[in-house]
Amino acid sequence: MLGEARPPKVLGRRRVLRGLERPSELFANLGPNWFATIMGTGVIATAGATLPTQFPALHAVATLFWAAASLLLILLAASTLVHWIRHRDTARSHHRHPVMAHFYGAPPMALLTVGAGTLLLGKDVLGERLALGIDAVLWALGTLLGLASAFAVPYLQFTRHQVTAADAFGGWLMPVVPPMVSASTGALLLPYLPAGDTRTGMLMACYAMFGLSLLASLLIIPLVWQRLAVHKNLAAAAVPTLWIVLGPLGQSITAANLLGANARFAVSGTLLHALEAFGVLYGVPVLGFALLWAALAAAITLRTARSGLPFSLAWWSFTFPVGTCVTGLSGLAAHTGLGAFKAMAAVAYVLLVGAWLVVAVRTFRGSVLEGTLFEGTGAVPAAAASTADA
Repeated sequence: MLGEARPPKVLGRRRVLRGLERPSELFANLGPNWFATIMGTGVIATAGATLPTQFPALHAVATLFWAAASLLLILLAASTLVHWIRHRDTARSHHRHPVMAHFYGAPPMALLTVGAGTLLLGKDVLGERLALGIDAVLWALGTLLGLASAFAVPYLQFTRHQVTAADAFGGWLMPVVPPMVSASTGALLLPYLPAGDTRTGMLMACYAMFGLSLLASLLIIPLVWQRLAVHKNLAAAAVPTLWIVLGPLGQSITAANLLGANARFAVSGTLLHALEAFGVLYGVPVLGFALLWAALAAAITLRTARSGLPFSLAWWSFTFPVGTCVTGLSGLAAHTGLGAFKAMAAVAYVLLVGAWLVVAVRTFRGSVLEGTLFEGTGAVPAAAASTADA
């Protein structure tokens, strides 16, 4: 009948079909949070490439994920360009949104992740010279954008966004983590740089970005803890963002160990030994807190899931942060030779792939089959993060 309500899925498919007739409409509400899909996909590639135990099938799977992340980066970059051309007012409004603005940290991390995967895995497909050139470009661009996000988003939060202590959530970490990813991926470039001051300068720059991101994260994580302890009921849509806290923890362990392992290309003597030891001396204690936070986040996530955990792009928080813990564990395993770290890295990698499968399927369903992720309400990640459940 004319006035009969249509099933939501039918409406969703018709929305997508209408979007295909007018492709730019699909990108009307495209936000920087979509780049989290590249981060979550690319980290499976880099984590797989650095696992302590390697075998041909793992290398092939990691290479496929690198290729998928690279394709996603190209598609999303083109889609973002369409978004800025056709929907400029919406694009300009993102930095004013107290939640969406923080996800400007996602594009630089996507660039850095794909770049690292290109050097680690893409060289077998493209050749080392081309892979190195691509990684260098993506690292430079990702680092510049990451430093910009680390400054601009906190500045907007300090001067324009209307927030309170009750609004703190894991997403506040997103704009300050990219320099830590730059530190990790920059370590991979050290062997290819000219010997001398260039390598030493790169090493020092990476440690400076390590400190920038670490200290900023250490200021934000207590705010998230306080928000949970004092204000309790975190909105269900924001619960997945608790896993973002693992991002700076795992990535800092990764950076400390990668920089220590590659410091020999830039320094020697006592300083080299100190930097090599720092990876373990820093990494193991931080791993302890990361395991505690992972247990707390898992418990809160399961508790929330019993009453309903609505899907959004925030679910990609289940992937990249866990991936950084895998690479961190792999780094500790390489420096200590401890079998326990090797086993933990393998188990975490299996969990990472499982989480990716779930989130990727739900994203495909929400974007292609139902079309809800292209709506205005679906474009804002965990919009309820700024308010507690009643």
